[in-house]
Amino acid sequence: MPERSIIVNDTTLRDGEQSAGVAFTVEEKLSIARALAAAGVPEMEIGIPAMGGAEQETIQAIAALRLPVRLMVWGRMTDEDIDAVCRCPVDVVNLSIPVSDIHIHHKLGHDHGWVLHRVECCVRTTVEAGLEVCVGAEDASRAHFDFLVQVAETARAAGARRLRYADTLGLLDPFTTFRRIRQLSASIDMDIEMHAHDDLGLATANTLAAALAGATHINTTVNGLGERAGNAPLEEVTMAMRHLYGIETGVDTKCFPGISQLVATASGRPVAANKSIVGESVFTHESGIHVDGLMKNPLTYQSFDPAEVGRTHRIVLGKHSGSAAVEQAYSRIGIELTGSQARELLPRIRQHAVTSKRPPDADDLRRFHREMMKWNSAVA
Repeated sequence: MPERSIIVNDTTLRDGEQSAGVAFTVEEKLSIARALAAAGVPEMEIGIPAMGGAEQETIQAIAALRLPVRLMVWGRMTDEDIDAVCRCPVDVVNLSIPVSDIHIHHKLGHDHGWVLHRVECCVRTTVEAGLEVCVGAEDASRAHFDFLVQVAETARAAGARRLRYADTLGLLDPFTTFRRIRQLSASIDMDIEMHAHDDLGLATANTLAAALAGATHINTTVNGLGERAGNAPLEEVTMAMRHLYGIETGVDTKCFPGISQLVATASGRPVAANKSIVGESVFTHESGIHVDGLMKNPLTYQSFDPAEVGRTHRIVLGKHSGSAAVEQAYSRIGIELTGSQARELLPRIRQHAVTSKRPPDADDLRRFHREMMKWNSAVA
């Protein structure tokens, strides 16, 4: 596959914060912005100026950090929103407007002609104010393709450089996404940004498909935070790009554990243990077959080195453990077992896992060992 440049535009501070019940403090937003910049994320969407003075002050505070990142804000194609975004010291504005008939007719109460007129006027006004414009095509996945092209052509003629293709309701699958983005890329002379939602669990897959089909920019959020089921997770998209397609985004993946925990704490949304890349359990192994393979060669049951994302693999004892893992666990606490002793302790360890619903800790293991030795001495 030829080398390609994909620009990550992380929207944790905008769409991520739109998750129901999530509200970052100013200091939390500044900390997240610093962490994303330190990880090498090249673009960040950091807020909605039309929300008022407090939001604009936060945007200004982030801009004042002078991070090596291009900053974007979000607004609707209204005079009030454009006035608000033009007061913010950022590089890019995403001007959003519905492009599907159900949104145009039922939400806005207008028609295609009205939308095209608003695009032409609003983009031109914002460009003349000195901002780069990305046109956010809301509900693009349910729009008529020919009309979407008209919107893009109108936006480009007015000075916009980028079109955000928003799968607002997360309705796409990766095969359809690939076809549509490839067709759109061939039909318009603009950068294309993919904005995927995860309602069907396909946000990462759809983002990858869009990148392969010609999208130049992709939206992500840390931990997949976002409205309803969330957006494409930064950590998933970045690692999948690298390992599936050999595409580097420039993001330092070793930073993921720290950023993930920072956002989880600030959002009040804990990360599931089995969440890919950043979940507590994703590099944890219990199965005897898996542990035996890992001890011989880590690549037998790990598709990439956990060190790439600042992690290490971990072996725990449980119902599915084998004697090799028992020997290793005891060796870590300074007790060397024979093979027969490990096999003798195995049923006790499995019983503990079933009844307590947790792996045995060091104290448990020492207790099991004492009990075994006492029993063996008594029957000797």
